[in-house]
Amino acid sequence: MNPYIGSNFDDFLQEEGIFEEVEAGAMKKVVACMIEQAMIEAGISKSEMARRMNTSRPQLDRLLNPNSHSVTLVTLTKAAAAVGKKICISFEDSPPNQLV
Repeated sequence: MNPYIGSNFDDFLQEEGIFEEVEAGAMKKVVACMIEQAMIEAGISKSEMARRMNTSRPQLDRLLNPNSHSVTLVTLTKAAAAVGKKICISFEDSPPNQLV
């Protein structure tokens, strides 16, 4: 009998002890995509974005790199402001079966 029948991927990640790491990586990918999409919609080049954020192109490239997980709230706030947006953060209740 398969012990994993009935479990889901989140349960598997919890059992492996990597749920938070995987979830944070997924969120970073979404944020990078959102910033890049906002840049495209506003017609802002990477050079112009870096100038607006008062940062360098390599730092902007790290922000836009979905695999680079180290980003600060200050950097995200600057990126949002550079494309005429603001950051909103909310907390949601975890499903009852999720260990946090």
